[in-house]
Amino acid sequence: AGSGAGAAMRTEISTAAAFVTRLLRAGGGVGEEQLRCFRERLQEAMREHYKHHWFPLVPSKGSGYRCIRINHKMDPLIGKAAGMIGLSHERLFQLLPSELTLWVDPFEVSYRIGEDGSICVLYESPQPGGKAAKQLESRTSCKEEWRTGRSSPSKSYNMMTVSS
Repeated sequence: AGSGAGAAMRTEISTAAAFVTRLLRAGGGVGEEQLRCFRERLQEAMREHYKHHWFPLVPSKGSGYRCIRINHKMDPLIGKAAGMIGLSHERLFQLLPSELTLWVDPFEVSYRIGEDGSICVLYESPQPGGKAAKQLESRTSCKEEWRTGRSSPSKSYNMMTVSS
C-alpha cells in the first residue's frame, strides 16, 4: 500500500463522501458551503481511517473496517465530519436514513438503506488482472432508490453490531 493507496482510494472515497453529502442535501436545511466543507472533512477522515486498510489485491479484506454504518448509532467518521461544520448527531439522525450501510472497497462502493433493502452499487470499476467480478447478479443497481427508502419497516428489533 504505502503512499500509492491514497491515490488508489480517491475515486472510491470521493464517491462515498459525495453520496452521504447528497443524502444530507436531500434532507434539507444545510447550506451548500457547509455541505462542501462536510464532504471535504469526510473524505479526509476516510482517507486517514482507511490508510492501512486498503488491499486492492484482496478487495474484500478489511471491508468491515471500512464499512460506514448508521444503525441508531452515528458512524464516527460521519459524526466527526458533521461536528466540524456544527451539525449535531441529533440533526444528522433527522437528515440521514436511520439505517444506512455504505461499503467502501477497492473498485466498488455500494450501499444499503434499511436492514433488508437491496444493495445498490454507486461505483464499480474492473479490477486490474482482468477477473471481472461476477458476483453482482444478486445486487440491483438502483439509481435513486434512496429517495423512497426514508423509513425502514421495523425499528423494534435489536441488531448485532460488529465493532471494529
